[in-house]
Amino acid sequence: MESTTKIAFRVSRVSIYANVALSAVKLLAGLIAHSGAMVSDAVHSISDVFSTFIVMIGVHMAGKDSDKEHPYGHERMECVAAIILAGVLLATGLLIGYHGVQSILHPEKLQVPGVIALAAAVLSIAVKEAMFRYTKKAAKQIDSDALMADAWHHRSDALSSIGALIGIGGALLGFPILDPIASLVICLFIAKAAYDIFRDAINKMVDESMDEETENALRACAMAHPGVIGIDRLMTRKFGSRAYVEMEISVDGKMRLTDAHSIAEGVHNEIEQEFPQVKHIMIHVNPAEDKRAQ
Repeated sequence: MESTTKIAFRVSRVSIYANVALSAVKLLAGLIAHSGAMVSDAVHSISDVFSTFIVMIGVHMAGKDSDKEHPYGHERMECVAAIILAGVLLATGLLIGYHGVQSILHPEKLQVPGVIALAAAVLSIAVKEAMFRYTKKAAKQIDSDALMADAWHHRSDALSSIGALIGIGGALLGFPILDPIASLVICLFIAKAAYDIFRDAINKMVDESMDEETENALRACAMAHPGVIGIDRLMTRKFGSRAYVEMEISVDGKMRLTDAHSIAEGVHNEIEQEFPQVKHIMIHVNPAEDKRAQ
């Protein structure tokens, strides 16, 4: 079976090749057709190449084994990569917005873009939406935050190309001001994507709990194990793309210690097997009689 790192690197390589080719096409079309919106869109695609390298570095570091200095592993490096990616994305959006504002403030310099820019926008929408779906599928398969952030970077590029398409089309119809306005719309799309990526990464850096549906599934899995009478406590915390779980189960207090340990070990193994996102679970055993007596 293909490893998590290999899947991430394969998807990232495809992303880099596609973005380099698409950036060249959009930049050339923008310069030939005198379209500021298309040039802005090309800059956005060029930033995708840099962002993908950040993702590859983050995934590589997150996949490193635990060591003496990092006994819990390096999974949070994916969150760090996602935060850096959000910063790059925001900077790109602000640069595009700045040039759009400058063009609006100096309308005398505006030129009506050529039809080639319109064709480039349509091509960009199709390619970037396909890249979004491809990358998102892989990100879900390996549960990678950094790869998911890169997927949404593709989607933001597709949305920005839609803005470029509208702006260029409007300019061709006799409203050249729509071209730089489209650049501002692209800026907003990019800023929103950057915010979402940053917020998700921060939540996972500060030990956010797993979602309620997953926690209920963890409880159900434990309760289905023979010998488990109840779940006294459950705590979960995300650790990058993985999670740690602490669970207190109650068993018959009259059974031997070795039998109680066997039950706890069984619950431990079943949960780690059925929930691949759980990196480790700590099981504590309580005697059920003591609980009822209190």
